[in-house]
This record gives sequence, C-alpha cells and structure tokens, in this order.
Amino acid sequence: MASDGSEEFRLVSPSFSNDGKLPRNYTEEGQGAKKNISPPLEWYNLPQGTKTMALVVEDIDAPDPQGPIVPWTHWVVANIPATVKGLPEGFSGKEMGGEYAGIKEGNNDLKVPGWCCPKLPTHGHRIQFKLYALDDELHLGNKVTKEKLLEDTIQGHVLGEATLMAKF
Repeated sequence: MASDGSEEFRLVSPSFSNDGKLPRNYTEEGQGAKKNISPPLEWYNLPQGTKTMALVVEDIDAPDPQGPIVPWTHWVVANIPATVKGLPEGFSGKEMGGEYAGIKEGNNDLKVPGWCCPKLPTHGHRIQFKLYALDDELHLGNKVTKEKLLEDTIQGHVLGEATLMAKF
C-alpha cells in the first residue's frame, strides 16, 4: 500500500517476474523474428493527477571501458498517455495509432530510437525498467534522449516511480 492508503503504483510484465530472467526473444540472443523485440509491459495504480508517463530502461551493471559502472540505456519512451494501460510486445519501432499515437521513442545508447538489448559480453546484468508518472505532457523536441528526459524535462513533474527489474 502507498502512504495514502491506496494501492502501490506498479510496473509489471506478463513475460517475466520482478527480478526474473529477461527472456531471450527480448535480447540479441533470440532466434529469427523473435529477437530483440521490446517486451510487453503493464502498469497499475497510477498516482492521482498523472497525465503522461515516461519509461527508461537501463542495464545498471554495464561496465564502462574506462572502468566504472555506467548505466547503458536500452530504451526511452515519453508521453505515454495516462489512459494507456501498457505497451504490447513488439511495440518499439511500430507506427501505432489510437491512444498510442502521441508516444515518442527516444534514442538508446546506440544513438537510435527504440528498444535495443544487445548481446552482452557476460550474463548476470540487471536490466532496470523505470516508469515515471508525470503531471504534464513533455515537450522534448525532435530528439529524445535519457539525459534530456531525466536532467531537463521531468524535474518537478514526477508524481511517482515504479520499477521492474530483470536479469540477463
């Protein structure tokens, strides 16, 4: 329960449990058409006043060649309307109308928009899916990045955060 007595803001996937293994078809280790597709996500109990959401997915155990751990961005999604209850499997890179029409995918750390979960050199990495509930629509311009989203745009607009963790 949240501090106000309501149900907790939650992010889940029907394809893996929190702290569970990320299935191969969402990575470069998948087979054929079932390779490197974005996983399905669902969320529940948005904080009151939520107008849009933003999602950032990172490998929080990625090593930098220079030595330290530096999160590697797999996916950035912005302006998810509060009326949307989830993102379907394979959502990334598809033109979807209706309630999905205003959603904007940002650049991952390969500098291209959309989901990208590369083949990692070692297993045991944690992939963090973090969903931000926001009190306003974001005005991000043409190029959306994690830095632009987190450091500039959502400051002062976050109503809540929900996290889902997967292991690779």
